[in-house]
Amino acid sequence: MARDTYLNKKSETARRGVLLLLFFAVFCLGLCVARIGYLTLVKGDVYKSKAEAQQLSVKTLNATRGTIYDSRMNVLAQSASVWLVYVNPSKINDENRQAVIDGMVNILGLDREEITAKLKANEKYGYLKVKGQIEYAEKTKLSSYISEHELGSVINIDPDTKRYYPNGDLASTVIGFTGSDGNGLYGIEYYYDDELTGTNGRIVTAKDGMQTELRNAFETTYDAVQGTNLVLTIDSEIQTILENALKTAIEENGASNVYGIVMDPQTGAVLAQANFPDYDPNDPYAIHDEATQKELDKIKNEEEKQAAVTEARFSQWKNKSISDFYEPGSVFKVFLVSGAMEEGVIDENTSYYCEGTINIADRTIKDYTPTGHGDETPKTLLVNSCNTFSVYVGQKMGVDLFYKYFDAFGFTEKTGIDLAGEGVPVANITYHSPEISFTTSDLASSSFGQTVSVTPLQIVTAVSAIGNGGKLMTPYIVAKKLDSAGNIISETKPTVKRQVISEKTASTVASYMEEVVNSGTGTNAYVAGYHVAGKTGTSEKLTSKDVVYLASFAGFAPREDPKVAVVIVIDEPSGANYSGGVIASPIAGEVIEKTLHYLGIEPSYSEEEMANMTASAPDVIGMSVTEAEREVRASKFNVRVLGKGDTVIDQVPEADRNTPVNGVIVLYTEESNYAEYAKVPDFTGLTMWQANQLAISCGLNLKISGGSYNGTDAVAYKQEYDVGEELYYGSFVTVYFAGKGSTGAADAEG
Repeated sequence: MARDTYLNKKSETARRGVLLLLFFAVFCLGLCVARIGYLTLVKGDVYKSKAEAQQLSVKTLNATRGTIYDSRMNVLAQSASVWLVYVNPSKINDENRQAVIDGMVNILGLDREEITAKLKANEKYGYLKVKGQIEYAEKTKLSSYISEHELGSVINIDPDTKRYYPNGDLASTVIGFTGSDGNGLYGIEYYYDDELTGTNGRIVTAKDGMQTELRNAFETTYDAVQGTNLVLTIDSEIQTILENALKTAIEENGASNVYGIVMDPQTGAVLAQANFPDYDPNDPYAIHDEATQKELDKIKNEEEKQAAVTEARFSQWKNKSISDFYEPGSVFKVFLVSGAMEEGVIDENTSYYCEGTINIADRTIKDYTPTGHGDETPKTLLVNSCNTFSVYVGQKMGVDLFYKYFDAFGFTEKTGIDLAGEGVPVANITYHSPEISFTTSDLASSSFGQTVSVTPLQIVTAVSAIGNGGKLMTPYIVAKKLDSAGNIISETKPTVKRQVISEKTASTVASYMEEVVNSGTGTNAYVAGYHVAGKTGTSEKLTSKDVVYLASFAGFAPREDPKVAVVIVIDEPSGANYSGGVIASPIAGEVIEKTLHYLGIEPSYSEEEMANMTASAPDVIGMSVTEAEREVRASKFNVRVLGKGDTVIDQVPEADRNTPVNGVIVLYTEESNYAEYAKVPDFTGLTMWQANQLAISCGLNLKISGGSYNGTDAVAYKQEYDVGEELYYGSFVTVYFAGKGSTGAADAEG
């Protein structure tokens, strides 16, 4: 009995143990099922990705960034093929470690200690980028080294791209540049970054358990898609013309900055845009301006120096011609007169007697001429750049009407150009607003361009409206977008914002502006045959503690059917002359003349210009030397005979070519004389008469630019060819003239 009881108890214990074990097994199985369900249903995608990551190698194929072209399809920015080098640290062992490091150091120029430490820190990983954007020569040398040392499983080379700017600093503040990651940082590169970037591709390769790539059958490539190509409105030749002229301006006037824009006034297309100092986008972090670098080198405190370097970099990258505001001075008078004439406040016959001062709101405003200009009309208001008459017109308009046209010409808003960084006008900071505060005194100052600020882009856009018949255009810089095959994706169409003034008013004011250049404050912008219309401006920088000025000129040509509009701004000139008429006008005249000549616009000379300038060279080939000399002198030219022959076999300039009156005709009498050359003299500082006499004495013909043919005080400040350069006898040499101060100083207070 006792034995049965014992056995029963033991059996019960065993049964319970089995049940407990079974329960535990079922519980564990349940946990496993639950865990599997969790991993499969909840975390399935996560672990699937991890597994694929261990099984697959995915490398990015960087898309080729879109090319930026100028208007004539010259490359301004382009991505070229370079290569990226990476290693598989997990494949480095004691046998190949030194070879790997030596290759990195000797071929790629990496620091030995730094690369050794990186390889050690990443020895468990299969990928480590060591250098990007290596050139073809480095790539070829490294490939040979890899083969020679059997490092194919350790060192790898993949395609990459690098941004190049083949023209260096040309249009740098417009184009901008890219960062080390290939993204656009400034200018066009930044504004159109999404479209230029394109879509990256991939190379997907399977890996074995040792993390070695299994290429060929296990490799799939997804091609990258190139970014959109951009065709700008910028013309490299016109850009070069503008930049060369601005460099002259900043060097000769010791200015802190100079800005310039050339625009097609009919469409708003920007043909050229620049400011100095600028930079080279191939090396954007280097300080491009030598004077700035010298000042930075003087700073001894390292922290202070680094802050100054950073500030200098941001300054040189900035497109100041669209971002910086300045007081326009007397240039603004053309918009004042336009609005007043459009509203009938004044007409062509309105008269005003300038006494030299005018009293407004307990304030006496003086003109630059203490005795005044006497009797004036709206035309002479602009020609003489009269401040008191401008104040009078402004007062007649009143605050509301004045503001109406200030707003209509676009000075209270951004122009809308397709570039980043355009300056934003702010009420009661850059201009006076009737809704906030616009006093009678404010109106007086604003009437001649003080106490209001504009950007160079706003000015050239507004002055274009006067040239094109009264239409305010939206400026633009990208003309077309192309795909990789060159097909047009989209094309920019000119956009008229609004009709600001009537065609009649625009035509009248434009004629006044032409007279400003022919006989007023802007004679240094005069270009014979091109009918330049413009206005000079000189303003005091009210935001500066010191007495400093801004000199400017804005205009267009030819007056009746303008092909170019130009604005030139010279910021803080340090010389004795600081007025727009003296220092900005000749720069504008040079840009206008060279641009129109480049565009193939033929000059249209008046009878007076033709009489003062040129006459047709007579045809004397085949004549005896004596007869030829007589004919040349009778045609009002000087003569030079080369050779000892009796008969003229050639002449320079050729027959019927327009040649400067009193210029020189060179007669050739022997073939051997063609090897003889004239040396270009130094014309700097000479008057027109002196320069012409010097040219004749050297056997050259003088072509005069700027200064007006009526200006007796104009002197040469620049010449086409370098001193000492050799030219054929009889060749033409363009020399640029500017008044010394009598004409340009006329707008010194406005």
